[in-house]
Amino acid sequence: MEERCVNPVRKVGPAGGKKSREPDASKIADEIDWNEAWKMQRSQKAVIKRDVNFWDNKARNFFKKPWDSNYPDDFLKIMEPKRYWTVLDMACGSGALAIPLAKYVRRITAVDFSPGMLEVLEEQCKTKEINNIAVIKASWEDDWKSRGIGSYDAVVASRCLVVDDLEKAITKLHNAARECVYISTIVGDGPHDRGMYEAVGRRLTPGPDYIYTYNLLYQMGIYAHLSFIKDYRQESFHDLDAAFQYYDKFMGELTNSEKAKLRCYLEDQLVPRNGKWVFKCKRARRWAVMWWEKE
Repeated sequence: MEERCVNPVRKVGPAGGKKSREPDASKIADEIDWNEAWKMQRSQKAVIKRDVNFWDNKARNFFKKPWDSNYPDDFLKIMEPKRYWTVLDMACGSGALAIPLAKYVRRITAVDFSPGMLEVLEEQCKTKEINNIAVIKASWEDDWKSRGIGSYDAVVASRCLVVDDLEKAITKLHNAARECVYISTIVGDGPHDRGMYEAVGRRLTPGPDYIYTYNLLYQMGIYAHLSFIKDYRQESFHDLDAAFQYYDKFMGELTNSEKAKLRCYLEDQLVPRNGKWVFKCKRARRWAVMWWEKE
């Protein structure tokens, strides 16, 4: 029987019978500069920063991950796309959302800073005979107007807010939208396996999660809707070597000692099932989806 990983809920209660005055939560929230808090957390994260070369090298296999995911379908259910929409898909990657979204909207402009990712997206469009997706090579930091990024009915930034200045990025998304904006980001550890990092002797600090984004939106005067997607993915590999090679690259530069520990971890956690090797513990990754209408 398949196991499910469940993180225990820590119960918090009064330390004793003495009453204490609760702090004013609204005042505390107002005193925090959430963009600066975001920057501080970003500076302390241990997960490797992936530049354009990393994504170019990864592009060919990016849409062939070793798992199936319910994330795109669940995101589109939340989005409820309209046929007349023009859509900006910022940091689109190889088209995880743009490809399934294309049949529901009028036109998509897919933007990414990785030429390799855009090339794979265009090849998929050709193979699937999708003719309503145009691509633009640009980054978060570029001057969007000079890159030809205009205004759109709906703007999307899915699992890609790995920026140093979150407020600036949100402002760009907001200004590019005529009707609505949809963004998503990690909850807690996101896609990272904390047990794997601990097994190799590394501390996992994935960076700021959704609550920083949600609080910053509030601080910016944006009253966003909030929903969560549970991504029940089941990684599967042809053999243990394939699993090791995948996670060795995913975790970045590992020492020989760390590589040995990673292999031991995978040998303990992976089990054969239906001709493939899968994790015996199926873990749900959670993503927070926030969206708002232009007023």
